[in-house]
Amino acid sequence: MTGDRPVLLGLLLYLLLAATPTVLFWVVSRVVPAVLDRVAERRHRNRGEPTGPTLECVVANLRRLRREVCARSQPTHVRRVAVLAAYDDTLVQTCGLVDVDAPLASAAGPDRAFARLLTEAALEDAGIALDPPEDGTAAA
Repeated sequence: MTGDRPVLLGLLLYLLLAATPTVLFWVVSRVVPAVLDRVAERRHRNRGEPTGPTLECVVANLRRLRREVCARSQPTHVRRVAVLAAYDDTLVQTCGLVDVDAPLASAAGPDRAFARLLTEAALEDAGIALDPPEDGTAAA
């Protein structure tokens, strides 16, 4: 053997030097984005800004979808089912924003129609008018 180090130690040192850049790159590529996401989330949380859509936007979507559901003017069954599903999701989202119990959230199958009525009534009781007057004047 030439030199004062054993061959095995030299081989281990070579592997360490060869693998270090790859391991460092992998760790940085995993850790840095996670740290940046946490910092951005913490900054956003400290600002006190709402994280989702405003109540006004959700109620506007709810009223628009309600008009579509009540009009029954969808040309296909798939469109009718999609509009009704969007209406149900928006009802549950609105209930979450105004802290009202939403029976529709846990209903399934044939119970959904009745749960939808209960949820609409709960929102009306909470002060959200689902069918506001169109021009502000009451019909005689």
